[in-house]
Amino acid sequence: MKKRTRPPALILASTSPRRIELMRQVGLFFKKAAPEIAEIRKSGEAPHSLVSRLASEKAWAATLNHPKHISANEMNLIIAADTIVIAPDEHTVLGKPKNKGDAFRMLKKLNGKTHTVLTAYCLLPFPDGTPHVRVVSSHVKMRALSDDAIRSYIKTGEPMDKAGAYAAQGVGMALIERINGSYTNVVGLPMAQLLTDLEERFGISIWKYPRKSSEKIERK
Repeated sequence: MKKRTRPPALILASTSPRRIELMRQVGLFFKKAAPEIAEIRKSGEAPHSLVSRLASEKAWAATLNHPKHISANEMNLIIAADTIVIAPDEHTVLGKPKNKGDAFRMLKKLNGKTHTVLTAYCLLPFPDGTPHVRVVSSHVKMRALSDDAIRSYIKTGEPMDKAGAYAAQGVGMALIERINGSYTNVVGLPMAQLLTDLEERFGISIWKYPRKSSEKIERK
């Protein structure tokens, strides 16, 4: 049998530009599969349970939406993730704002205070295998900004598709005073933990397949 010269097939169950870019930056081969689920919090559901469930549902949804992407001749591993922002009260989950007023309300809750960002990722071996789910927590201290500064940030349009109404990797960096924990977790995918699990649980290591920065990373 010919020795494998590239990583096992990875399928990223996400259309998030941020997660896609993080995967590309470390040099992983992957295909994309858009999961379609209803991201609704159940009554009384704890934040850890919510984010874990949504990540798992996204992974399974990808297998239903994109079965032709999965090859029978090589290992298939689906990676799905979900990120939520928890307000300083440690209970309220802040999703994506519905409008500018909603974004302002969220940012006022976070302004000058520390909140929690949870990302859960699910590693699903498919068609058979036991899924692995991990939840990573980061604490973010926001700068104290004036209402005018918050409104100016909202005018950039950046908050409108982000949980908690801000982006850690964009203009939103100006809102953050410090992060305790994984920065990439706040962006949407905790890469140190993910890469550790890929290597230790599935034998997938980026160091076994060194790539030049100029090489194409994504496999079609």
